Amino acid sequence: MPNVTFYFEVHQPMRLKRELYFDNDNNFIDIERNRSIFNRVSDKCYIPATDLLISLVKEHPELKVSFSFTGTFFEQAEAFRPEVIQKFQELFDTGNMDLLDETYYHSLAYLISKDEFVEQIALHKQLMKKYFNYSPTVFRNTEAMYSNGIAESVEHLGYKGIIAEGWDKILGWRSPNYVYKPPQGDIGILLRNYRLSDDVGFRFSSKDWVNYPLTADKYADWISKNDGDTVNIFIDYETFGEHQWKETGIFEFLRYLPYELLKRKVGFNTVSETSKLKRVGIFDSQDIISWADIDRDLSAWLGNKMQDSAFNRLKELEEQVKNSGSDDLLKMWRYLQTSDNFYYMCTKWFADGDIHKYFNFYDSPYLAYINYMNILSKLKREIIPYSKPVHTPSGN
Repeated sequence: MPNVTFYFEVHQPMRLKRELYFDNDNNFIDIERNRSIFNRVSDKCYIPATDLLISLVKEHPELKVSFSFTGTFFEQAEAFRPEVIQKFQELFDTGNMDLLDETYYHSLAYLISKDEFVEQIALHKQLMKKYFNYSPTVFRNTEAMYSNGIAESVEHLGYKGIIAEGWDKILGWRSPNYVYKPPQGDIGILLRNYRLSDDVGFRFSSKDWVNYPLTADKYADWISKNDGDTVNIFIDYETFGEHQWKETGIFEFLRYLPYELLKRKVGFNTVSETSKLKRVGIFDSQDIISWADIDRDLSAWLGNKMQDSAFNRLKELEEQVKNSGSDDLLKMWRYLQTSDNFYYMCTKWFADGDIHKYFNFYDSPYLAYINYMNILSKLKREIIPYSKPVHTPSGN
């Protein structure tokens, strides 16, 4: 019987103002919108869910959970609800909570450049040291984007484990309930059991689902009947109270789940512990996969003409921004790398349509693109004063 590894992602993007091209306001961040959303999610999820986990690990000392936090989440928590940070620190201090590293800005940094990827990871390591005095040994790239090349880069930075989607097209007949390694290297690949994870993350409150309602004892039964070494349940933390409202029974489900698992002799691992398990085979993904949408690729963020145009324009600014020496411009450029900005431009309105609409505060992906490009153009104008003049030889 496998143990279970619970990992929760905590992220809030820096949402952008809806800008006019000739607007002279150089602050591109919509502070009031971010404040409103962060306060709402804090009241519905971050505070009650973390309070519940604190009580559960005291009641069940065997329970272990793992978290990763984006830098943009912590910036908003500091500005709007510092008590949220204190709640997570209290949970960490129980000794039952592990941490992962990721890109500071929940960004597409790996697709920008290897240097930018490494720099954002370094910023995130500083963040974990600042708030928890801890150095994670497991890495999770934005939206679990993974490839052999990403694994190689991450292992080179010293990490012992990395998160990836347990996608059937890569696994074939094999189970996600084991730890694998890439073709080159020995970093442990922790594969998300997407069926069991999505049962909670997406299907929990769906009355059309054949297994509705999902109760703690039913779910514990499913987990306990799995073969393998680890069942990895990886979901957004906002599932508890925000994506799945309190009225759905999601908190009662979480409250009784540890008891039901322990009753069935299912133990708990942190991601660090899971990353140390024996590697049973090779997980070979030459192309980048992710945990987003039914396609499990990059098409949630890149692929249509708007997304590709915006991303290429953003990428072209790297050298200019970094040569400017301006910390403010660098930070704004990195906010624009956040994957959410490209997600808002997605035109996939088929099987995942409701998901995209839920997370998109623009009326359409086209408006998201126009707004983004206006802001990007303004950022580019801000860089001009820092640009070195081009000297041309004078004629005789």
